[in-house]
Amino acid sequence: MALYSEKVMDHFRHPRNVGIIEDADGIGEVGNPVCGDIMKIYLKIEKDIISDVKFETFGCGSAIASSSMATELIKGKPISQALQLTNKAVTEALDGLPAHKLHCSVLAEEAIKSAIKDYYDKHQIAYDHSQFPDCKSCGHCCEE
Repeated sequence: MALYSEKVMDHFRHPRNVGIIEDADGIGEVGNPVCGDIMKIYLKIEKDIISDVKFETFGCGSAIASSSMATELIKGKPISQALQLTNKAVTEALDGLPAHKLHCSVLAEEAIKSAIKDYYDKHQIAYDHSQFPDCKSCGHCCEE
C-alpha cells in the first residue's frame, strides 16, 4: 500500500490556490515548531462568502496538500460553513494521511480559523470567542 493517496500526491504536485491576496480581508498564519511547517491563508470575503482564498505553505508534501485541499473546500462558501471545516474533513477529502502527518490537516484548519478571526477583528464583527481557541489551549504545537 502506498504511503500517500493519489489525491495527496495530486494536491502536492499541483496545489490549488497558491499565492498571496494583496488586499486580503483576513490573513491567518500558524506553525508547528516541532516539524517546522508554517501555513499562511489569505481570504477575500464578499457578502459573507469566501470569494477567493490563497495560501503559502512552508512544509512537507502533506502540509502543502492539506493547505491546497482546505482552500478548495472553503472557496465560494459562507464564512459560517468555513468555520465548520475540521482537520478530519480535510484528511477525508485527501483520502487519508499517515498518522504521523495528521498534524498537517490540523494546521490547515487552524490557519483558516485564524484568517477568519483576523477578518472579524479587522472589521469589528462580533463573534463567539470559543470558536477560536488560543494557541496555548490547543496543546498540539507544544507536544513533547
